Amino acid sequence: MVITLKIGHKTQKEMKEFYQEFIREKTPPYAIFQAQNADCVITLYQSNKVVFQGNGADIEANIWKERDRKLHPENKQQEKKSETNKKEKEKESEKRFDADIIGSDEVGTGDFFGPIIVTSVFVQRKHVSFLEELKIKDSKTFSDEDILNLAPQLMKKLVYESIVLSNEDYNKYYSETTNMNKIKAIMHNKVLIKIKPRAEGYRQIVVDQFTTPRSYYAYLKDAKTVCQKIFFLKKAERLSLPVACASIISRYFFIKEMDKISQKYQVAIPYGAGAETEKTALALANKYGLEELKKLVKLNFKNYQRLLEKLSDKE
Repeated sequence: MVITLKIGHKTQKEMKEFYQEFIREKTPPYAIFQAQNADCVITLYQSNKVVFQGNGADIEANIWKERDRKLHPENKQQEKKSETNKKEKEKESEKRFDADIIGSDEVGTGDFFGPIIVTSVFVQRKHVSFLEELKIKDSKTFSDEDILNLAPQLMKKLVYESIVLSNEDYNKYYSETTNMNKIKAIMHNKVLIKIKPRAEGYRQIVVDQFTTPRSYYAYLKDAKTVCQKIFFLKKAERLSLPVACASIISRYFFIKEMDKISQKYQVAIPYGAGAETEKTALALANKYGLEELKKLVKLNFKNYQRLLEKLSDKE
């Protein structure tokens, strides 16, 4: 499939930043850049036209079509498709990337404390205006207070599935053959298998890309059931409304889980994996013992090795 759009300068600037790490060295004549994201080749020309080629062209083009509408509301998109069937053209042009999509995202993978949580959300066409009114976007742009307010509204309205993996279980699974990406792939696969029967009429699955499609499916080679036909998209929480919703719900559960740990051990548990987390971990190890701490943190993080060194220095 080949799709051509004419886009404004604001959209072009955002596209160049977004595809920076995927840009090819050689570009066609009169092209500003050419990049490849998953199974789609994107070429931006000096004429302000951008061409999407490949199996994922419709998905990728719709993302930027919607983005250009928001950045340049004064312009009307002219879209040309290499389709011969007129009815198929009309049907494709009616699609919105935000509608009738299952989006999947995770949180907690970069946090020393706290679980890993993966959520999949099904957003139907009828929900789009509701989500736009809430100004749903990437969860990283919201405060914890915002998340605690927004997530229950999404959970009440949308079909979703979530999986929570405690650090105690994470540490059991993590090994030389089972790394973080494999664990994430297994978790995404599980929530997608759960949500698919409940997502009647969905037309696409979008997963925030954390590894290559080939590696993703390789991680699942021993799974009994594997969810196929996934569109993997970098920074999907910024560009896909369903993935943004999944990110918000995942973070909601993460906040709740961190609050539980904080209350149980009577200390504010910090996010991330910085110096403050090591300071808190050291205090917990001194108070409750190393074995208790090992239930709360990800043992493969460098923070844990530094913590062991600090504890050995005290002996």
